[in-house]
Amino acid sequence: MKITYTGREHKLTAPQQKKLDAKFSKLSKLIDSRKGEKEAHVILTSERHLNRAEITVQCMDHALVGVGADSDLASAMAEAIENLEKQLLKLRAKRRDTHRGSKETWKPERAPEAAGVVEAESAERPDQRVFRVDSNPPRKPMTLDEAVLEMEKTRDYLVYRDAETGRVSVLVRRSDGNFDLVES
Repeated sequence: MKITYTGREHKLTAPQQKKLDAKFSKLSKLIDSRKGEKEAHVILTSERHLNRAEITVQCMDHALVGVGADSDLASAMAEAIENLEKQLLKLRAKRRDTHRGSKETWKPERAPEAAGVVEAESAERPDQRVFRVDSNPPRKPMTLDEAVLEMEKTRDYLVYRDAETGRVSVLVRRSDGNFDLVES
């Protein structure tokens, strides 16, 4: 970060200058990006017993201004840097949050080969696997006869909502070709 001082020549002690350089280096980490080094303009004024420091930085298409006033010049500059840092963090957070999508609309992508079936490893036994069947598409309630017709499409089981009772039912094909009906 390039720092340009404007105003009357004020003398800072070596420890004060070291503290301010450390604060400016922290600020430069937040401001400087891959696009290049930014420039900070520091305007120092003094009226009677009050020293005033104003720091202006162009960042993310915004002019950020931090102002500090104190009887000690180093304290005034530290206050201006803190105000500038607060503005910068607020601007970064605002920019980050507006460029992200909302969590409600975000949906994970599914693998095309596993459309509807997700494999998850069991925590109890590593040799066992659990297959979760994704049945998210909304379906209309059906009767028992419609469920049996749907089972003719080489399915071993069918979970459906019964049109007459409104309950969830499971129709399972037995090994002898007959069906078992489990009603909730």
